Amino acid sequence: MSQTIKLTTPISEETVRSLKAGDIVMLSGVIYTGRDAAHKRLCTMLDNQEKLPVDLDGQLIYFVGPCPAPPGRVIGSAGPTTSGRMDAYSPRLIRECSLRGMIGKGDRNAAVKDAMKEYGALYFAATGGAGALIARSIVKADVVAFEDLGPEAIYRIEVKDLPLVVAIDANGESLY
Repeated sequence: MSQTIKLTTPISEETVRSLKAGDIVMLSGVIYTGRDAAHKRLCTMLDNQEKLPVDLDGQLIYFVGPCPAPPGRVIGSAGPTTSGRMDAYSPRLIRECSLRGMIGKGDRNAAVKDAMKEYGALYFAATGGAGALIARSIVKADVVAFEDLGPEAIYRIEVKDLPLVVAIDANGESLY
């Protein structure tokens, strides 16, 4: 049976392993954004043994390319993008950077699920098509890396009660 959980980042492996597919989470704290171009750069930096511009230990990456902020808002529409485009990179970030979770939409491949089980990570689903509503949970947003990528830059965003569902848990159980 699913439950509703208040969760604050960063997240420990123990907390990740306690969550189950179907749990509803109200997430608060700092998360980072990143899409395929940013993920590719992060992995290139790992290849070159360079220090990453963000510490992903215990953190979550939200697969989003937010729209520019309208007047009076910190960010524009911020709906999830299809997560499959990050599948080539996610296992490495989970394994080498202790990434604890990802937020997006759509199923993940077997390699991502295997890394999640082995290293203690999970995958949250955010509601596709609800970017304007999701943006209301974002209280601060700053570009912290790869500014030249525009909306695909890495943002450090602070969220308050961002509604998510555990879509795939650290045991490999999936809503998909």
